[in-house]
Amino acid sequence: MAWREVFYEYDGSFEGLLCCIYESYTQKELPAAFFLDGEPEPCLYEVRAVVTDAAHARRVYQSFRRFSSEVGPFLRRAHLTCLPDREMAIYRFAAKLYREGKPLLRRLADETYHPLLRAVRQLGGEVEQYRGFIRFSDIDGVLAAEIEPKNRVLPLLRAHFCQRCHDETFFLYDRTHREALLYANGRSAIVPLEDFIMSSPNETEMQYRRLWRCFYDTIAIRERENPKLRMSHMPKRYWPLLTEFQSEPDTMPLSPSQHAAFAVPDAPAATPAPAIRPAPAPPAPASAP
Repeated sequence: MAWREVFYEYDGSFEGLLCCIYESYTQKELPAAFFLDGEPEPCLYEVRAVVTDAAHARRVYQSFRRFSSEVGPFLRRAHLTCLPDREMAIYRFAAKLYREGKPLLRRLADETYHPLLRAVRQLGGEVEQYRGFIRFSDIDGVLAAEIEPKNRVLPLLRAHFCQRCHDETFFLYDRTHREALLYANGRSAIVPLEDFIMSSPNETEMQYRRLWRCFYDTIAIRERENPKLRMSHMPKRYWPLLTEFQSEPDTMPLSPSQHAAFAVPDAPAATPAPAIRPAPAPPAPASAP
């Protein structure tokens, strides 16, 4: 019996994609393309809407374990990447893995395996960059930040920031994928957020930003500037949302007296240096013979 080609429509989740794989093998169907719910439907092939079923998704996920315990987590990460037509790439890899078994996992240059490996590696690099490049602002007592990633990094940043800011209330908005990570009172969630505009910072937050920019400029060694090296460690696409690269045309840098006038909350006052250097202490007596 020949397999018939269809278009699969699913909810965009990894579990939904696993259900598409389940339907493909149980119904003898060959997916020609994958579409998200609500997207325009093509007319070339029959369109089948696949409902996400937790039992079906779990069955497919567990089937990967007979090849390696790492296949399932690897494909979950692959689904978070910006790889073009990633659903089809994942399906082709899974189909080939079912046919050829474990030997496929040793062929890193395989035409179905290598694109996924490269995409997952790029995802991991972007996650590591954002762990250091995210700048939170205090907006009415809530920490807020925005990012513009290529991949869906929020699911992988979730544990890091929830543990690091466990006693705070914060949100992290992904402009690219229009979703936000929300955290409060020990609970977190990633929710879709179509239209969002960050509130303007108040004067206290602006002063914090000026201090941070002043610190950044102060520790810089102008004689050792290396723009190419800096861009290799901090790519320019991250710069627009970094506090230290944002400027205020109508604001002059803080002077030392202005720095002193701005007291950070809960910070102890500095102890002034004495006007006269104290006399040195007498030398210690020689040890007894």
